[in-house]
Amino acid sequence: MPTEPQHPFEELTPDFLLDAIESQGYLCDGRLFPLNSYENRVYQVGIDDQTPLIAKFYRPMRWSDEQIAEEHRFCFQLADQELPVVAPLMNSDGLSLSEYKGFRFSLFPRKGGRAPEFDNLDNLLILGRLLGRIHLIGASEPFQHRPTLDIESYGYNSAQLISERFIPAELKTAYDSLTEDLLSLIEQIFSSVTDVSYIRIHGDCHAGNILWRDDNPHFVDFDDARMAPAVQDLWMLLSGDRARRTAQLSEIVEGYSEFYDFHPKELRLVEALRTLRIMHYAAWLARRWADPAFPMHFPWFNTVRYWSEHVLELREQYSALQEPPLEIS
Repeated sequence: MPTEPQHPFEELTPDFLLDAIESQGYLCDGRLFPLNSYENRVYQVGIDDQTPLIAKFYRPMRWSDEQIAEEHRFCFQLADQELPVVAPLMNSDGLSLSEYKGFRFSLFPRKGGRAPEFDNLDNLLILGRLLGRIHLIGASEPFQHRPTLDIESYGYNSAQLISERFIPAELKTAYDSLTEDLLSLIEQIFSSVTDVSYIRIHGDCHAGNILWRDDNPHFVDFDDARMAPAVQDLWMLLSGDRARRTAQLSEIVEGYSEFYDFHPKELRLVEALRTLRIMHYAAWLARRWADPAFPMHFPWFNTVRYWSEHVLELREQYSALQEPPLEIS
């Protein structure tokens, strides 16, 4: 599987960006600040006599129009139920996705906030309630066009790309053997957990996509929304040793269960899902390596040291996969 060719993001000059925003009827004041986003390009744009907007320019060839529309529709459904998510704005044609000279983009209201404090168990209780409400709506209908989190795309495809094009020769045998064993064990784990429901989820539920303001969390960036087990959105909120993760999980599930049923059997999937995410993340960096932003912001990637540490991390995951799953205290 080859890495994708260099994308034309360098065409997104300040003049181009401002012209694109103004094509939607806004008058820009010239202020333009890039935000931390590598998959797409995201900017805060100053609007004359108005609050700044957030402009998101989609990476070409990643999502189809139908897939982006499904993401937006999910956000609108959540917002209609007064959930604190940042949904896109509609343009004059009543659409949330606009196009300008070959680039697709969407505009969002700017929402400030601070990073969540996961050490505060009361915050996790609040996050659990919010995720329960999100998943209640997510389970009401499936995505038709967006992908499913599965072992094939996250695991096997990732391992094939790394093995064929990126892993150093001196680590290839170890990597191939280890990923074969890992994926075999993950297959067994998924097979052992029967009747798992796949629902629409946020898909990238880490601290960077949660903004805390007015004593409540706001979820942003549903770009990775997909069909997956509900626990995928929950385990990413956990950190620390087993005792700490158990306490965190208990708070999250207490709030979550007020709105949506939590299925303890899904806890058996947590380390398998974590392993797939680790493999997928390495492959994501590899697939994007032709984008000039990636060598600039991830200079440590694709070094022998990085791959050595990656193999070590996967070995640790192999051990974690064989440990008993977390339990709700």
